Amino acid sequence: MVTVVVIINTLISLILLYVAWRVWKLKQRLGRIADRLTAYERRSYAILYPAPDKIHTSEQKIHNLRQKNQALQVQLQQVRQIISLLLLGQQIWRRFFWKTTVTK
Repeated sequence: MVTVVVIINTLISLILLYVAWRVWKLKQRLGRIADRLTAYERRSYAILYPAPDKIHTSEQKIHNLRQKNQALQVQLQQVRQIISLLLLGQQIWRRFFWKTTVTK
């Protein structure tokens, strides 16, 4: 009878020892994961912290470029109109003055 109790207690002790060992391993793994997550959080914070200022600066630069582009579009339109007027003048010149000079 005593032998049976000793065997059962030994088996229970071995099972609990195995469970304790597994819990200890799980604790180590969770600690490593927590350390990695903390490191990732620090890195992402260091990268993302200056982002709002950089975004604001980029927005200002884009605004300035759009204003410059708008001014250039106006100038381009004016150049196109001048070229159109010159071409129209050339056509008028050819119709009225070139015919008279060729026929003479």
